[in-house]
Amino acid sequence: MKRLLIPIMPMSQRNQTSYEVYWVGRDRWARRMVSGATSGRALPVLLLAGALLVGVSPLRVGAGETVAVAKVGETEVKADELRALLGNLDPRDRAALARDPALLNRTVRALLVQRLVLQEALAKQWDKQPAVLAQLERLRQSSLIESYLDSVAVAPAGYPSDAELQSAYDSNRAAFLVPRQFRLAQIFIGAPKSPNKDETDKAQAKLDAVVKKLRQPESDFTALAKTQSEESESAARGGEIGWLPETRIQPEIRLRVLGQAKDVVSEPIRLEDGWHIIKILDVKEAYTAPLAEIREQLATQMRTERAKAERQNYLARLLQQSPISVNELAVSNVLEKPLK
Repeated sequence: MKRLLIPIMPMSQRNQTSYEVYWVGRDRWARRMVSGATSGRALPVLLLAGALLVGVSPLRVGAGETVAVAKVGETEVKADELRALLGNLDPRDRAALARDPALLNRTVRALLVQRLVLQEALAKQWDKQPAVLAQLERLRQSSLIESYLDSVAVAPAGYPSDAELQSAYDSNRAAFLVPRQFRLAQIFIGAPKSPNKDETDKAQAKLDAVVKKLRQPESDFTALAKTQSEESESAARGGEIGWLPETRIQPEIRLRVLGQAKDVVSEPIRLEDGWHIIKILDVKEAYTAPLAEIREQLATQMRTERAKAERQNYLARLLQQSPISVNELAVSNVLEKPLK
């Protein structure tokens, strides 16, 4: 994963109304921040992509071609197979792949790894093992049940109407508040990972030298970030990190940013990984997103919630037609016996 050191809040504390995707790295920040509410779909191929990197070279193909886009040994992935995979992803995940060719390449590589493992498992007749057969049957049944429930639990055609959308928007205006955003730049000086005094003194000396240069009247933050910052990606942009909602800025950083004027450079802020010197390049004040801006997002959420309600209604009708009876004593006896 490429490191982009961004002072950002943990996922459990992030505001759900956000529109950016950030990759952060180094220690506790190595996690993906996804815009809006998190998708309920599991993406096993994407999860594998970051860890299973193999020596294959994806090939570029044109639209409509059903040739191999990647291969390793005799195993390959066809263009139409990749399109089918991408078509099953959540729109936000497809957008993330479209923005990041490297992530798409890693996804293809992870898919090839899965194919290699599958080939070996089938060659060894692993799918004929009794325990595996039982597990596969459970998975088949579970998939069949979920697929059927999805087919009977759908939002009505045309839902939500314009009036229903407007009503939902008016009733939940507070949920559509877009927090104040800051366009930040930084100079990052890393702290030694070991308590070696020489390394610590060297890092401190570099920090002191950078701070001294920044305090000079004609100092150039952008130039210093390019030559002195130890985070290569933001350094290449003159230290610029980009836009961050204030609710997703790490608390230690946020405390400084909220009281800091535009174009003013902060004192070094010490975090676990090192020192961050922050400059505010621009500010966008908080505002309530108009319905036109979040219309599709709101409609999708309403359809999802309606589908969940339809599922519960279907299950309630099913149970009303076929009441369940449980022999609790027999169930208890099953638990008392050791499992085979």
